[in-house]
Amino acid sequence: MTGRPDAQDLRALSQEELETAYRKALDLAARLLAYRALSARALRDKLMDGLLQIPCTRLNGGRENRLCTNVNISFGGIEGEGLLLLLDMNGVAGSSGSACTSGSLDPSHVLLSIGLEHGIAHGSLRLSLGADTTEEDIDYTLSVVPKVVERLRAMSPVWQEWSDDERAGKNL
Repeated sequence: MTGRPDAQDLRALSQEELETAYRKALDLAARLLAYRALSARALRDKLMDGLLQIPCTRLNGGRENRLCTNVNISFGGIEGEGLLLLLDMNGVAGSSGSACTSGSLDPSHVLLSIGLEHGIAHGSLRLSLGADTTEEDIDYTLSVVPKVVERLRAMSPVWQEWSDDERAGKNL
């Protein structure tokens, strides 16, 4: 069966052929989405586990019931502005507030509403993973963040006020 000569001998698909092609496309898209979600979840978990090795660090939100591309973590004894500045200088992009107030220096209203102290919420870091995020990106981030946190804590009067015992075991 061929199409009309004025349509380069192409013909339109039948309704049944269109439905079959559409179902196939949806199936392929769903499989790709599931694969990407598994990959992103593995990278996210590696990032969370690595960041939680830093003393006085708290994961904000549940470990399982969260987006596979989101990590929100708080570091005791530091402020978000300094954290973001030093991370940016080292090529790591993040945010300190909530997504809807990314231009603001205020801590996330969500973190405050779940009961986090202002000082802890102010030291939060939100990192997002994208489709192009690689394991090398995660490894690099995990090599930079602990150094930045340590540097900021060395200058922080809040961190200095905590006793050694509190710093060693403070549960944020």
